[in-house]
Parts: sequence; C-alpha cells; structure tokens
Amino acid sequence: MFDHLGFPSGDVETSVAFYTAAFAPLGMAVAVRIPTGPPGAPEVVGLSTGGGHAGFWLAPGGAVEQELHVAFAAPDRAAVDAVHEAAVAHGAEVLHAPRIFPEYHPGYYAVFLRDPDGHNVEAVHRSF
Repeated sequence: MFDHLGFPSGDVETSVAFYTAAFAPLGMAVAVRIPTGPPGAPEVVGLSTGGGHAGFWLAPGGAVEQELHVAFAAPDRAAVDAVHEAAVAHGAEVLHAPRIFPEYHPGYYAVFLRDPDGHNVEAVHRSF
C-alpha cells in the first residue's frame, strides 16, 4: 500500500542511530541523506531494509504531540527476537517483549519499542 513513510525527529542523528542499531537484524541501514541547509545542518535521512529503496524517512522537526506508530516486517520470529536483543543492547525502552499477540490475530509475533522521539515502533512476523 505505501511506498514510503516519514517521521519528524527532534534529533535525526540520534534517531538514525536507534533505528540502524535496533532494526539491524532486519537489514535496516541508511540509504540516502539529503542536506537541508549549509554544511552541518540536520539532514533528511532515508532508511531501507535489504538494500532497497528508502522506505522510512526521518526529517528534522519538532516534537509530535501524538504518538506515531510504525511496524517493520520481520521474515521470522528469530528476527523479531534479534530486534529485541539489539534494542536492549542499544538501551531502548521495550514496551512489549516479543510474544504472540492473539488479540491481533493468531500467529502475530511482535516486539514493541519506544524510539528516541517517543513513538511506538514494532518488528512483527505474521504466520497464519
């Protein structure tokens, strides 16, 4: 459905460090950086998984009053567990440790984390 999604970030580089560390098991890496001003100004950063196009963007901006949510697809439960371990190693707040969430549907296995800007981010594997 979506080609890409962007979030404002109070500190883009802190957010990039969080996402590339916590979601490294999914292959998340910086795909592109776009300057927004003179050298040293914050950049807009596009992240991708698996070397594809930049599907998740972080842009300089103020705090968003409403919590945002995004879920990244994981190829299997082991990848969800690896995201959890990487996030904990990075010092991230874990909202919900990996488990099956039957209230969503049978086989919905996910971990929920808090990003540096206070957003609820998730790695999920769906098995039906």
